[in-house]
Amino acid sequence: MTRRLTFLFALAAGAAIGNLYLAQPLLDLIARDLRTSTSSAGLLVTATQVGYAAGVLLIVPLGDVVDRRRLVPGMLLCSAPALLLCAAAPTIGVLLGAVAVLGLTTVAGQLLTPLAGDLAAAEHRGQVVGTVGSGILTGILASRAISGLVAYAAGWRAIFLAAAALAVTLAVLLFRALPPLPPKTRMPYPALIASVPVMALRERSVRWTLVLGASGFAAFAMFWTALTFRLSAPPFSYPVSVIGLFGLAGLAGAVAAQRSGQLHDRGWSMPATGVGWMVVLLSFVLAGLAGRSIALLLIAIVTLDVALQAVALLNRMRIFAVSHEARSRLNTAYVFSNFIGAALGSAAATTLWSLGHWAAVSAAGVVLSVFALGVWAVGRRGALVVAAPL
Repeated sequence: MTRRLTFLFALAAGAAIGNLYLAQPLLDLIARDLRTSTSSAGLLVTATQVGYAAGVLLIVPLGDVVDRRRLVPGMLLCSAPALLLCAAAPTIGVLLGAVAVLGLTTVAGQLLTPLAGDLAAAEHRGQVVGTVGSGILTGILASRAISGLVAYAAGWRAIFLAAAALAVTLAVLLFRALPPLPPKTRMPYPALIASVPVMALRERSVRWTLVLGASGFAAFAMFWTALTFRLSAPPFSYPVSVIGLFGLAGLAGAVAAQRSGQLHDRGWSMPATGVGWMVVLLSFVLAGLAGRSIALLLIAIVTLDVALQAVALLNRMRIFAVSHEARSRLNTAYVFSNFIGAALGSAAATTLWSLGHWAAVSAAGVVLSVFALGVWAVGRRGALVVAAPL
């Protein structure tokens, strides 16, 4: 993997994942333009995520049995018509169908991540995958900001047209840059899909890493969902425009994802994961003690985001190390378990806020961090036992 190809992977992965978030800052504009309610427009986020979950489960495993030089550009090309349909949608019903198809087809980022692990030299694999992961996080943040700016200047449909053009351009560049990539294994499609849970449950290291990953995304979603309630309520009472700026803290997480890959390359994945969860625990404690201090709350936001993004990358690298032939299927299991964790975390945030507001959310974060540290300790002891005879 050259630096140029690594950058192209990061750009393409970020653009693909970013497509999932283009509509989020535009819901009010879309509702007014299509003459529908804000609640109906809000279903666009749900439809996109449901489509994406289906794409992760049904398409990403193909990375183990299909030539990815054709598969990855092909998926980018498939997302272009969905983006064009989003731009041309005359009604909210058509737009809901279009974003569901967009979610289904915009899985190139989850195909590029294990491919980067395959193409990278072993001694630089963590750094390369970390760079691609950083591109994904940056794409998520940038897509929301760019979407709002483009919509302000040229209307909400323009961003989907621009994204379609970008998808086609990246598909051509990737097809030209990638070498021929023969399938890593061969099996019928039904057996391929059925093997995803088998791979996840068969390996002990994968099982506890999936639990750690789901716990991390649950903590992340719980914190950020409740943070919106916290910042909009007294004593802060910030407007939505100011609350959105706090998302820029995610840039620190993008940097952390890139740097943490180097920790894996140096053999520090397990201890770094433990340190990361200790920082998460400290962040929830700081958040609970912040009170009226926005400075202390900002410190908690940044440290939490840095720690969770670093841990997420290290989790992914350990899973990739289990099997070269099954990296796409293992990535499917990892991403889907994270999806479930995030959904549970978001739901928990709403319930906890109604029960005890910010104090309840912070306390739950501490409990979840202690649980994750327990899982890490058990997994670390097992890893040492397995490694001892070597």
